[in-house]
Amino acid sequence: MLFLPKLGRAPSGRDDVDSVETRTIEILESAQKVCTQWRDICKDPLMWRSIDMCNLGELHALPYDLDAMCMHAIDRSCGGLVDISIELFDSDWLLTYIATRTSNLRCLRLISCKNVSDKGLSRAALKFPLLEELEIYQCYISEDSIEAVGRCCPLLQTFKYNQWANRYHDYVHDDEALAIAKNMHGLRHLQLVGNELSNRGLQAILDGCPYLESLDLRKCFNVNLEGDLGERCVEQIKNLKRPDDSIHDYQFADREMNWGSIKYSFLYPHSDDDIYSLKCGYESSIDSAYFDDYYDDAYDDDDDDDDDDDDDDAFDEYDIHLV
Repeated sequence: MLFLPKLGRAPSGRDDVDSVETRTIEILESAQKVCTQWRDICKDPLMWRSIDMCNLGELHALPYDLDAMCMHAIDRSCGGLVDISIELFDSDWLLTYIATRTSNLRCLRLISCKNVSDKGLSRAALKFPLLEELEIYQCYISEDSIEAVGRCCPLLQTFKYNQWANRYHDYVHDDEALAIAKNMHGLRHLQLVGNELSNRGLQAILDGCPYLESLDLRKCFNVNLEGDLGERCVEQIKNLKRPDDSIHDYQFADREMNWGSIKYSFLYPHSDDDIYSLKCGYESSIDSAYFDDYYDDAYDDDDDDDDDDDDDDAFDEYDIHLV
């Protein structure tokens, strides 16, 4: 049994509908079941311009089909989806589904989506020409997809690429920073918490992204801002966060753990506010059968081969070649 929050009055007009802020799962499994008025409102595509599938808490311990729920919400947007956030369960297939259902996406946020690959993100980026914000937290992608996003999304202004921080090894990796510098010239805001770039990568970013207004280098322990490079950062960047600055306002907690003989400083999602509390007082059970027919139709992949050929042609246009 899942406990969801109580809802207030139903929105009275289209402006109210557009201003509703709640997680998608709560709309699907709570709001639209409250009364006829709420159910009608939940059919309005404006309710689905923003989809939030993050902070799912105990939901992942239950046998619910998150992919099917997310696709159902995407379909309800009727092509008007502009903002989507997904945590833990995203995949290349779901990214492709998003890309085929909307060409208006402005903001994409992926948190710990381990099944998203370079190729999957790069293919999806081809269909997101209006993308302005991309946030990636602890996902296994590389400079290849960063390069593809930079080429395919010319309006991108905010890029957050945050990983695990490790203060205790000497590993330096500048390839991602160089890809940002080479392909994301229009960036205004860049967050690289826990990145392994060095001064070389930072220098390239400063050269290649002349419009940067904010730069977050917290937990970037290979960066040394002493001397001329630090002075240039202060002069060029209005809002600069240094490697050792506090992360109190960051949504991931800082914890230290031992792995063999090596110590790692990891950044984990906060969990205290992410789990549905019994204090909410609204009880709802999710009927997974509600999505069965939809799920089966959505995964009809008879035309997958044709779609792959079309995508390969699109990659040739951008001179992007992925294995």
